[in-house]
Amino acid sequence: MPYHCLLRIDVIKETIEQVHAEDGCELYSLNEAPGRLVMVEKWASRQALDAHAKGPNLAALGPKLAGKVTAAPEVVVLQPVPAGDPAKGAV
Repeated sequence: MPYHCLLRIDVIKETIEQVHAEDGCELYSLNEAPGRLVMVEKWASRQALDAHAKGPNLAALGPKLAGKVTAAPEVVVLQPVPAGDPAKGAV
């Protein structure tokens, strides 16, 4: 793993515990794929997600990542499509 990727992981990991304590956070999971980091998140409501997006934890993360990322984050909000076993078919 490249050194710069390790730096980003460390910076993001510092924030995860605080995000886990945010109201409405059901899942906030850092995952790695070749050349990218992916956050998988689940929030109790759209209002909880909006509060997280505007909250102090993400605001503090931005300056820590400055110069350490190659592009702005891509945010994709997904809606579950129920299928199969409900416990296994949704994040």
